[in-house]
Amino acid sequence: MLKVVLALLAIGSWGNAAFAEDQLQGVAFAQAPEAGLGVCFGVDAAETMDCAQQACVAESGLGAEDCVVSDWCFPARWSGDVFVQHVEGLHWHDFACGWDTREQLEAAMAVGCDADYIAECDTVRVWDAAGTQIVGETTGQ
Repeated sequence: MLKVVLALLAIGSWGNAAFAEDQLQGVAFAQAPEAGLGVCFGVDAAETMDCAQQACVAESGLGAEDCVVSDWCFPARWSGDVFVQHVEGLHWHDFACGWDTREQLEAAMAVGCDADYIAECDTVRVWDAAGTQIVGETTGQ
């Protein structure tokens, strides 16, 4: 009986360690249109959104009132940032998050690019389910 209890405790502690390493996190995106962007990953929504807003402020040189948190997604899973430009010249970033696979993420981002008023639409960043940016890769349209 003692061996069974010890075995269950060992399995339970291994499972908790694995859970701690794979703790789900969210992603927040903040942007000042045509000026700057901030992206942060974290487990606390308020802290992560504040981080994204501060990153936007740092990139844009504008104040926090100009850097609006546009998206919060929990869990983040596969996430992406898409640069979009309107035929009249305005541009912005759209975000997709929460997808189980990269293929699903890319399909979701492609749908957002399928409109007559879009002059340019390019995936500029992709993050995997661990929140790691995949550097140097684009999947643009």
